Amino acid sequence: MLPIVGVPDTLRHGLAAYRDVFCRAEGFDHISRYVSGLILSPNKTLQGIYDLQVWEPTAPRSRRAMHEAVFEAGWAADRLMPRHRELLAPSHRGRGREVISLDWTYAHHERGLHIWGVKNAWEPVDKRQVPYQTVMTAVIANRVRLDGIEAIVQQPNWQEEELAYLSASGCQGDDHLEGARERLLELLHHRLHRLSYRKRTEMACDMVEQLEPEGHFPQAHYAFDNGVLNLELCRAIEKAGKHWVSELEKSRLLQWHGRWQRAEAVAAGLRQDHAASFRPLPVRCRNGETKTVWAFTKVVRLKRYGRKRVVIVHEQADLQDTPRFLLTDTRHWESRRVIETWSYRWTSEIFHEFGKQVCGWEAAQVRKEEAVKRHFRLSCVAQSLLQSAPASGSEAERFAFAQGEVTIGQKVRTIARDALKNLLQLVE
Repeated sequence: MLPIVGVPDTLRHGLAAYRDVFCRAEGFDHISRYVSGLILSPNKTLQGIYDLQVWEPTAPRSRRAMHEAVFEAGWAADRLMPRHRELLAPSHRGRGREVISLDWTYAHHERGLHIWGVKNAWEPVDKRQVPYQTVMTAVIANRVRLDGIEAIVQQPNWQEEELAYLSASGCQGDDHLEGARERLLELLHHRLHRLSYRKRTEMACDMVEQLEPEGHFPQAHYAFDNGVLNLELCRAIEKAGKHWVSELEKSRLLQWHGRWQRAEAVAAGLRQDHAASFRPLPVRCRNGETKTVWAFTKVVRLKRYGRKRVVIVHEQADLQDTPRFLLTDTRHWESRRVIETWSYRWTSEIFHEFGKQVCGWEAAQVRKEEAVKRHFRLSCVAQSLLQSAPASGSEAERFAFAQGEVTIGQKVRTIARDALKNLLQLVE
């Protein structure tokens, strides 16, 4: 990788709108260089980003200056994402259907056991104990673009370990004042950690309660999978005047013909006795692809949720594939609209892939809670700046698989050309 001289023009113009969030001009320059490194540097650690920088006319004494400016300085870190959403709002108006996807992912840190939020736990994909952070995300998407509008790392749950320690270290017959004081502090810390811990479903509800009062995306409904679905989240979305579509577990009980049955049992009975009730339906997904599915829909009653619309979806005409169950609060929506809205839920997977492969979610080695929070939020800014970047390239760089569409790789090369131009000007 060539050295990075200053901040590429494309990123400098985009970051100018965030200037009021940060304090000193020198600190803003460090942050701009850090965001540039998140996109261009092959090594996403602060040391790797710092080593690529060329400082003109004078260089800081060490990378400690960049670390302090990005992760420790008193700039308004909590104002960054509201400002980010405010700047994104015009890009999402008048673009047709838009959906906010709520999801979570694992950010693995094999060598980062001391990073805040990392816990060694069972990973169902790798089927082994691995250290990872749980990251809750919110992504706004239309047919043209998608942007990360929030990324929060879940505080790990150490309640079992703390209870085991408190049980093993119980002081019996200790009448000393100092020992009693230490024991009280341990109990208070355990109580504090228990109250501050937030489940993923609670974090998703907090996101909705933060996003909706801002009013930047008034036409955006919500989509999420069954790992996020909960009654409080649904009520918060409905209270804001929005609608939601979620995947439903096959074991969920539905009231069917006067008795409660599992969703998979309902689908099996329909497939066996009333196969004609699954109607072929052409569905246009977010990526523009049109595919045919076979769907059955009906308004049914669920425990605690009340009357909701359920859509049972098969992708094969013989109905032999495993069905997908979709649930929505809008009883007047037809099946096509429910399925098309659900297709926007997968934009969060694209955003997770971008964050891990481009912005170094799993490569950064920052340890403290505030530093972790700032890194993930600056990654959201970097992703949106890259989306807004133009794509310049020769015909040879417009690959056939893109079918004429602009790719992220072409935009990265545009920013790399800006960095190369700055280097050539310095050499000249």
